[in-house]
Amino acid sequence: MSDPAVLEEPSHILVVDDDTRLRDLLQRYLSDQGFRVTTAVDAADARAKLASLAFDLLVLDIMMPGESGLELTQTLRRESAVPILLLTAMNETEDRIAGFESGADDYLPKPFEPRELVLRINAVLRRIPVAEAKAGNRVSFGDFSFDLDREELTRAGVFIRLTSAETLLLKSLARRAGEPIARQDLSEESQVSGNTRTIDVQVTRLRRKIEADPKFPRYLQTVRGTGYVLMTD
Repeated sequence: MSDPAVLEEPSHILVVDDDTRLRDLLQRYLSDQGFRVTTAVDAADARAKLASLAFDLLVLDIMMPGESGLELTQTLRRESAVPILLLTAMNETEDRIAGFESGADDYLPKPFEPRELVLRINAVLRRIPVAEAKAGNRVSFGDFSFDLDREELTRAGVFIRLTSAETLLLKSLARRAGEPIARQDLSEESQVSGNTRTIDVQVTRLRRKIEADPKFPRYLQTVRGTGYVLMTD
């Protein structure tokens, strides 16, 4: 008997842009196109996300306050092979050359059609071996590491036992680490049976396993008026 088909995880995209309107638009559009999307407001924020999450591709704006997209690309190329697609309002030949020389895989001038961005993203991803693109699907926080594929939590290499509900909840939080998630959304995404109060109970139980002091959580934090967020280092 053949093995049952395995659903492929969606490609995880990091969108880095200081323009809030464009960043939110791209997050919604790319999510609608089937991608898993995380956002960052600048290079420093992007570095924090890259330190704890594995991405299949970066969509990176060049013109940002502080460290530019070109500078970030050059630095990343010394330590990572993650594909990078640059966005910029500059469209001179010299600008495109500078983008490619910095190590970018593709370059898209603004303004652009979102559909073209998706086509370019898919074209870049097709050039990346699947095994390489999906390697290291982990989220790290403190001494803890959660493997999203195996659904396993370890602390300094030691396996931490979780209940099914705790595992589903942590996986939902880890998929969107650093982003506040409403209780209702957590309930739906984690498929934890019950109402939003059930989520609060599961969060309390999970905190006992990952927090030094559950009453003053460092990693699984409450976002007042919204829900919860898993903070990484």
